[in-house]
Amino acid sequence: MRRRDQRREAVFALYQHDLTGQPLDAALRRDASPFTRALAHGVSERRAELDALIERHARDWSLDRIAPLERAILRVALLEMLHGDELPAEEPIPAEGAIDEAVETAKRFCSVDAPGFVNGVLGAALREVRENQRTHG
Repeated sequence: MRRRDQRREAVFALYQHDLTGQPLDAALRRDASPFTRALAHGVSERRAELDALIERHARDWSLDRIAPLERAILRVALLEMLHGDELPAEEPIPAEGAIDEAVETAKRFCSVDAPGFVNGVLGAALREVRENQRTHG
């Protein structure tokens, strides 16, 4: 299974988990790849950190106003951008690649405005992270 499909599988499991409250492992397919599981559980474990970044950069949008699928897309992309080196992958995806993947997922599965919103939030978060690395590096 392609890495893109594994990301989408993690996004949809997180979306189901968020909407239904069912345990995350119940939302994942039994045969989900280690990468899919690592993404989903990584988002779950680092949700407060990821959500804080989203809220800082989602101008005029509180987290609970962002559509659940868009929240899941943002969380997965941010996890890869910030902690990709901790995931079971041959090589972590560059931050720009994580943003592109998130935007493409939003184009395919969300409203017409979602790709621009996702791109804006993730781009602003990336600028913040890179600025922090330069100043605290």
